[in-house]
Amino acid sequence: MIAAVLFPALQNPGEDGANALFRWIHIVAGVIWIGHLYFFNFVNGELAKTYDADTKRKVVPELMPRALYWFRWGAAWTWITGVLMLAILYWHQSYFGTGGPKAALVAFVIIAVLFIVYDMIAKALQKQPMAALWVWYAVVFGYAMLLLYTDFFGASARGVYIHTGGLLGTAMAANVWMRIWPCQKRIITAIKAGTAPDAADVALAGMRSKHNTFMSVPLLFLMLSVHTPFTGQSFGEPWHWILGLFVIGYFGTQWLYKKSTQVKGF
Repeated sequence: MIAAVLFPALQNPGEDGANALFRWIHIVAGVIWIGHLYFFNFVNGELAKTYDADTKRKVVPELMPRALYWFRWGAAWTWITGVLMLAILYWHQSYFGTGGPKAALVAFVIIAVLFIVYDMIAKALQKQPMAALWVWYAVVFGYAMLLLYTDFFGASARGVYIHTGGLLGTAMAANVWMRIWPCQKRIITAIKAGTAPDAADVALAGMRSKHNTFMSVPLLFLMLSVHTPFTGQSFGEPWHWILGLFVIGYFGTQWLYKKSTQVKGF
C-alpha cells in the first residue's frame, strides 16, 4: 500500500515494465535503422561514386549485405516494438473520442492500408520522386486531420502525433522489407557476378531510400513531441506542427543531401 502511494507506477508493474522494455528496444533499434539509413544516403552514396568496376565488385558484396542486415532488422524491431507500445498506451487506454479503443484499432488498420496507397503513388510518379513524396505527405496530413476532427476518432494531440508518426514509420519499414531489400539483393548479386544491375532495381531502391530519408525527419520529431506539452498543447494546433514539419523537414533534408556532396575524403 505504501509502495503504491510513493511509487504509483508500481500499481501496474507488468504493463509499465513492458512499456519500458519495448521503449528501450524501440529506441536502440531505431538508432540502428535510421543510422544506417543516413549512412547509405549521406556517406555511402557519395563514396560509391568513387569506385571503379573492380573496387565495386570487391567492396559491395562484402559491405552491403552486412549493412543491410542491421538496416532491415533495425527497421523490423523498431516497427514491432512501436506496435506493442501502441497496444499498451493507445489501444488499452483512451486517447480517442467516442470510438475509444475501437477507434485506435481502426486508426491502425488505416495505417496498414495506406501503405498500399503510398506504394501506388510512388509507382505512378516514379520519374518524379519529390512530387510523389508531396502527394504522400498530403495523404498523411489528411489522415492526421481525420484523427483530429472526426467525432469517432477525436484524438488528443498526443494520439494524433504518435499515429501520424506510426503511419510514416510503417511506410518506411514496409519500404525496407518489400522494396529496398529485394532490389538490393538483386543489385549485390549482379555486381558480385560482374554484370550490370537492372536499372529498374537501382532506381526503385534509390527512390524508396530517399523517400525514407525525407520521411524520417518529421517522423523523429513526431515521436519525440509526445514527451513535451509544447507541441499542440501550449503553442499551436497539431495540424500546424505536422504541416510545418513536412515543409521544414523537406528543406532541412535537402540541405543534408547537398552537404553530403561537399564532404570529401583525404
